[in-house]
Amino acid sequence: QVQLVESGGGSVQTGGSLRLSCVASGESDYRRYCMAWFRQAPGKEREKVAQIDILSGITDYGDPVKGRFTISEDNAKNTLYLEMNSLKPDDSASYYCAVRRDGWRCRPDWSASDYDSWGQGTQVTVSS
Repeated sequence: QVQLVESGGGSVQTGGSLRLSCVASGESDYRRYCMAWFRQAPGKEREKVAQIDILSGITDYGDPVKGRFTISEDNAKNTLYLEMNSLKPDDSASYYCAVRRDGWRCRPDWSASDYDSWGQGTQVTVSS
């Protein structure tokens, strides 16, 4: 059973930056997995922000964050990151780390239901 713990959320003003972290534990090798960041604002569906295929390093981003957010991972630390720049009020949401462990390579069309393990979330608030 994998455990995911996010951190790094907070309150910033428009144009600011934050870096989210997600530490994974409970597994010995994450290189076969697809990992992602999702976010969910009140009253809205959970949407995929970015995903990374750990083995290949191939990344994919949701349109609203392209060019502003960067997903990365440190396999030695079992940690997933999300660097968020040029933040906007629309980026305000709870951000969740997720992993899919069946060994399939990441697909751009995967949604929240395609991931099997989740963290508890970290809140990001961007004020205008």
